[in-house]
Amino acid sequence: MNSRRLLLAALLGCAVSAVASPKLELSWKNPSYTGGAFHNILVLGLNGQAANRAEFEDRLTAALSRPGTSVYPSYEFLARPDATPIDMNDFRSLVREQKFDGIVVARLTKRETKSTYVPGEVYAPVPYYATFYGYYSTLYPVVYSPGYMQTEKVAQVEVNFYSTRPPDGELVWTGTTNTFDASSAVKRIKDLSKIICEELEKQKIIAPKSK
Repeated sequence: MNSRRLLLAALLGCAVSAVASPKLELSWKNPSYTGGAFHNILVLGLNGQAANRAEFEDRLTAALSRPGTSVYPSYEFLARPDATPIDMNDFRSLVREQKFDGIVVARLTKRETKSTYVPGEVYAPVPYYATFYGYYSTLYPVVYSPGYMQTEKVAQVEVNFYSTRPPDGELVWTGTTNTFDASSAVKRIKDLSKIICEELEKQKIIAPKSK
């Protein structure tokens, strides 16, 4: 029975093209940056739904926070419903008043829903099934299953880390993810926060979190 289930899972896996989890496909650190460590960081979700932006900011704020470094989500200072642009004069004033020395900003560069037809009839020869009866009882749920449309939500995210040193600061690091499965927003936000934090530690932009 277990072998049948494993085979069935393998066949279904061939029939359905899975979308990957988020990971960084591009990571670039500015070799010209000569500033020091960051101690007061603002996390900014640039676009997307307000609820998802707030969740992302909360998750990344928690991931980046460590002794000696204060991190704040932008929604504590900027009220931005969906699709509300930021007033740059207000933003500059906020950075000066709160003495932020770093800004992490993330934006969705791709967000789409795609549908794929999954055929009901799948065939894969399995030579080690010696009898027709074993072969048939394993394959019939796949062979006779109806086809269906599978809908997937996918996204891609760009993340930049800026120094705010006068007059206008500079880019310290940038990263871009693969196109990943975005059907579970909360889970993917958690995954994104983890990989961003790990990469910033690896690039020595933030200190490792003490254990």
